[in-house]
Amino acid sequence: MLRLGLTGGIASGKSAVAAMLREMGFAVLDADSLAHKLIEPGQPAHDEILHEFGPSVLAQNARVDRAKLSAIVFNDRSRLDRLNAIVHPRVAELVFRQFAEWQRAGTRDAAFVEAALLIESGIHKNLEGLVVAWCEPEQQLKRLLARGLSEPEARRRIAAQLPVEEKLRLATEKIDCSGSLEETRRQVETLAAKLRRSHTAR
Repeated sequence: MLRLGLTGGIASGKSAVAAMLREMGFAVLDADSLAHKLIEPGQPAHDEILHEFGPSVLAQNARVDRAKLSAIVFNDRSRLDRLNAIVHPRVAELVFRQFAEWQRAGTRDAAFVEAALLIESGIHKNLEGLVVAWCEPEQQLKRLLARGLSEPEARRRIAAQLPVEEKLRLATEKIDCSGSLEETRRQVETLAAKLRRSHTAR
């Protein structure tokens, strides 16, 4: 079983590619959802975040208010780095535990971990390949504005991530999501066929 990563900049089409891979029968782990669970009350990361950022980041139900936390970290790179240092190692541990479980269960071909910060977290270094979904920067901005972000906030979110050029340099496969969903799907189908041929040849 190949352990592969799927990443891309915010609003680049990564989640659409992940959904297509799942439809095609591949196991895909959403690492960003894992990160959200890790900051729930009762989890060690929750207590560390509370200690680091203070009670102002909590909602009334004692959960971390991600909007409040985002407002802090996306305006201060050092605070973002600190948050990542709390969350990323725990996410990596769960990711590779899941890969091991899939392998034991007989998963064939390939399995994916999907994460916006796959490269920034260093998880990609322990994978057999990296798929990067990308689109033009102006498309990213337009999509974020359509989600309700202000332009300054959208630009801060984009700037907080590794530039797409750097991600593409590390890619073993690239999916261009700047066109229609049908065009993206054709590329994902080509990738799926390639992975299955590769498995048959092994």
